[in-house]
Amino acid sequence: MAHTAMSGNGTTAGDDPLQTAVWRLRSRACWADAAALLQPVTAPAALQRAALLVERCLYTEQGWPEAEDALRTAEALAHSDEERGAAACERGQLAYASTLHGVRDRADEARAALGRAAALIAPGARGRALLDFRRGLLAENLAQAPQAARAAYRRAHAGATAHSDPLLLSFTWRHLAGLALREGELAEARHGFAESLRIREELGYLVGTAPALASLADAEVEPEASRLREEARRLYQLLGGVPTWLARQLTPPAATA
Repeated sequence: MAHTAMSGNGTTAGDDPLQTAVWRLRSRACWADAAALLQPVTAPAALQRAALLVERCLYTEQGWPEAEDALRTAEALAHSDEERGAAACERGQLAYASTLHGVRDRADEARAALGRAAALIAPGARGRALLDFRRGLLAENLAQAPQAARAAYRRAHAGATAHSDPLLLSFTWRHLAGLALREGELAEARHGFAESLRIREELGYLVGTAPALASLADAEVEPEASRLREEARRLYQLLGGVPTWLARQLTPPAATA
């Protein structure tokens, strides 16, 4: 999400009441309701609203026209390099989600938008960590380049640590752990998945907790793996089948004759 939303605003006591309300709705998969609280009259508000609706597309595979409209508004209101870079980062994420879910192949658009964001967002800026993470997603899932993905995730992890962004850290832990699992590094994978789950539970990021539980289950042995997967399935059903892509991971393996 945009820097204002992905940073976890509203997750701690003393935060702005509006951000707290937005966070509570977002964390429970109510992105449209969260977006409705934001009036897109300033660049930061428009960016945050667009980011919420882009995230909804990634998690639900729905709401593409609304996300496009919100993004165009954010792009029109962006004036500084940081704002234009954040808007380009969201543009890249929306194109990535569209490609990933097979809605429409927009891989070239995703790469171009994230490249544009990289030219606008200064190294060391808060938004750079999110950009690095999303470049890692493209490398891992669209380019099938795990080494490039790992390098990008590590840069994002360092940036999230430097800027005290625990939600982004939960994502970098999880994706680095996923690469470790793919290479058979079970202890490293288990540690990363456990850290991701811990952070999400502490933040109350309910919509991200089921994926974290399912990922940790993939690195565990029985009976712990089944317990974690069942807990993930319960949360997934509680949220009405969100995120949609988690269904494949939670489907029990078919019985063999």
